[in-house]
Amino acid sequence: MRVKICGITKVEQGQAIAQLGATALGFICVPASPRYIKPEKIRAIVEQLPQTVDCIGVFANTTIETICQVAIQSQLTGVQLHGDESSEFCDRIKQLLPGIEIIKALRVKTFETLELASIYANHVDTLLLDAYHPHQLGGTGKTIDWTSLQQFHPTYPWLLAGGLTPDNILDALEKLQPNGIDLSSGVEIAPGDKDLTKVTKLFHILSTIVNS
Repeated sequence: MRVKICGITKVEQGQAIAQLGATALGFICVPASPRYIKPEKIRAIVEQLPQTVDCIGVFANTTIETICQVAIQSQLTGVQLHGDESSEFCDRIKQLLPGIEIIKALRVKTFETLELASIYANHVDTLLLDAYHPHQLGGTGKTIDWTSLQQFHPTYPWLLAGGLTPDNILDALEKLQPNGIDLSSGVEIAPGDKDLTKVTKLFHILSTIVNS
């Protein structure tokens, strides 16, 4: 299973989390976020990581030019669009950044939100489902109603996000079979400061699922 730890801001934490087993690290490229990290610092972290680890920049309602500039400068392998980006916007990013994974995040407010998944099916590589919050785009600690997703079977890979922690991940994965999971606030001491004890616990729990 793909495991993405998002909101990385420190070189040593990025390295440690990759060594513990993360297959992807997320970097918040939204200046208003408490987890924001500048492109040059992202690159400093990326350069210390194994090439097998995906490096995803998270953007929201910004310009195509900004996304492309940051992606290239930071040596990202993927771009996550966490705002109100259209399918046409996603297409343009794919054209300008060939070989870069495009992830579209949907904040699930009602079941009708999931109908948007089909709109993006041919325009992005991966879908991410996050919890809805009226004032924050992500990292809120709020969970989705997992039972409402049990009939959700998109035609392309998807990641489950939204308030996941080492303590509730088993419950979530008993109800759902996503292609991967994305954690941020659930493995933090403070925004952008990861708790390596919690990350270690997470991967220990996940190993029990794989080996069971």
